[in-house]
Amino acid sequence: MDERLQPLFTPWKIGNVELKNRIVLTSMGGTDLFGWMEKNHFDEAGARFILEVAKNNVGLVLPGCQPVYNPMFGQWLYKNKKMYRDLAAWMPKLHATGAKLFVQLTAGFGRSFTVSKLMEDLYTNPVLRRVSKPFMDLDRICATASPTPNRWSDKVPSREMTVEEIHEMVDAFRRCAVLLQEAGVDGVEIHAVHEGYLLDQFTLPYVNRRNDEYGGSFENRYRFAVEIVQAIKQACGKDFPVSLRYSVVSKTKGFREGALPGEEYTEVGRDMAESERAAKYLQDAGYDMLNCDNGTYDAWYWAHPPIYMPENCNLEDVEHIKQFVDIPVVAAGRLDPRVAADAIAAGKLDGAGFARQFLADQAWVTKLVEGRPEDIRPCILCHNGCFNMCHYKGVPNDQELTDSLGLSRCAVNAETMQWKKHRIVKTSAPKTVHIVGGGIGGMETARVLKLRGHEPVIHERSGELGGTFIAASAESYKGKLRDLLAWYRRQMDELGIEVRLNDEVRDVAALGAGPVVVATGARPKVMRSVPGHELMVEACDYLTGTPVGDCVVVVGGGLTGCEIAYELALQGKHPVIVEMKDDLIAQTGVCLANSSYLREWFALHEVPVHLEATLAEVRSDAVACRAKDGSTFEIPCDSVISSVGYSPAPIAPKGKNVYLVGDCKEVGNLRNVIWGAYETAMKI
Repeated sequence: MDERLQPLFTPWKIGNVELKNRIVLTSMGGTDLFGWMEKNHFDEAGARFILEVAKNNVGLVLPGCQPVYNPMFGQWLYKNKKMYRDLAAWMPKLHATGAKLFVQLTAGFGRSFTVSKLMEDLYTNPVLRRVSKPFMDLDRICATASPTPNRWSDKVPSREMTVEEIHEMVDAFRRCAVLLQEAGVDGVEIHAVHEGYLLDQFTLPYVNRRNDEYGGSFENRYRFAVEIVQAIKQACGKDFPVSLRYSVVSKTKGFREGALPGEEYTEVGRDMAESERAAKYLQDAGYDMLNCDNGTYDAWYWAHPPIYMPENCNLEDVEHIKQFVDIPVVAAGRLDPRVAADAIAAGKLDGAGFARQFLADQAWVTKLVEGRPEDIRPCILCHNGCFNMCHYKGVPNDQELTDSLGLSRCAVNAETMQWKKHRIVKTSAPKTVHIVGGGIGGMETARVLKLRGHEPVIHERSGELGGTFIAASAESYKGKLRDLLAWYRRQMDELGIEVRLNDEVRDVAALGAGPVVVATGARPKVMRSVPGHELMVEACDYLTGTPVGDCVVVVGGGLTGCEIAYELALQGKHPVIVEMKDDLIAQTGVCLANSSYLREWFALHEVPVHLEATLAEVRSDAVACRAKDGSTFEIPCDSVISSVGYSPAPIAPKGKNVYLVGDCKEVGNLRNVIWGAYETAMKI
């Protein structure tokens, strides 16, 4: 192991509970022990994930947040006693790993509840609203400190919680904590004065405008969180640890408006001055640890950093707040383990929190301990599998219901939280399987086939593996994607998979009668009806080295086009985005944390964006565009990049013993490619 990492593997204490090391799995919705958005029960999939992480050298594990009042079916978490007995029976397995378990309890979401189109329909139709109330009472679920707009929808507002409802919830925390203590759990974490969830909404001035004992003064705004820990300590004793998930600074400018790194702004939530006071106040109330990051749902990219956010984005603020408390402090948010170890060694931090990396590779800490960092399958911060709640103009959470109910899966690891569907089953009839195309889809197919006992052979027409992912990972900020590409190439070597480079297959019949997997990707769409279209640079060509000038028009404001414009701006060039839809990144599968960062970054840095505009003509020094009203306008420029999408380009149709994988089957994102490749490899 790298000696620099050693401070991460020293013991520490939370209250009287000693932990073997300072690695903390922080909670993610979907990894719950009592179910996620379903009737409460002991969840075997969540338990499997937690146990797998615990087996791999993690000191403290926190399952996904568990609402004390379940949004689905209106259940109180303390009422199903059987699941606590099931948890008690399971706890010896967890403790045998040497890890400790804190269960995270949440008051809920309030105005941050992710309203979908279906939920809007249920709420706005009086009949459906009444009929759906027993299993989804949106009026109760979305209630918050004061009447405020929902983060996702203008059609489902949040009303003010009653004092009786607050007291009922405080009592629910107490009851649940007692049952968890009796089940052998090592502590609880309260979720939270964090990320703009319900408890946090009570503390934030821009949400809480109450004039009773839960609003107004500093003490009143923090009263809800204080009453919870006091009730738990009274019931469970002072030695039962209670951690608090805590956002140091809200990083919020207003409703649905975050503050980007380095931006000068006026804080409407919790600023650092209040946080210095609040941290000590919450410690003195009884909390035994602060598990910290930054942000709210209005500034979601702080708590769920996309790849555009700087590494260790929350660390400086967490180190600062540690100076004001005597209890342990944990930091989370794009943490580099080595940087976290340095902070621990310097006494600036007590524990290091990691989440999504465990979805990509549950054994990544073990691989660090064993000195095998190159074997770690990296998280690429895409949110495509774990948290693809997306939102754009006029549309609430645009996410498939299966994704809403199945959080904490992983785009780069098809097995995570899908073990019943995606698992390696050895073949009883080994075959030689030819794979045409050595991109991510081809390599994932080959990897799974090899693990099953087949002999895959990759035919790649270029001189290197990677396909279009070479271009997709080319931008300066996409180091994690390049790490994933390196991981796949290493897997081909480690598994001894035959790879034939500079080997173009034109006819799959030449490969014999055995199974053939076609993974030849897609071809870019060309705007042939636009005069001068031949003057445009295709997006992948730009990403792989075709030079462009200073002022560059990017045609297409989807994710790829926006990421290219972002890269151009980082290089000091002057991009202009032209998009035919009424918002940027108006597409499913892209998490709001990712898309809102780019939209707000372009606004802050005054990158020109022309929405509801179409390309009319390309000239050597300008483009002509047509606005929604039919008028035309010109944009002077040096270069034009086309990013208007791709079309499948299989070299053969699907047929007997011919399988299509990846973009040559259907153009999608990396999750579609990897999961589809895995499933195809399991069929052969």
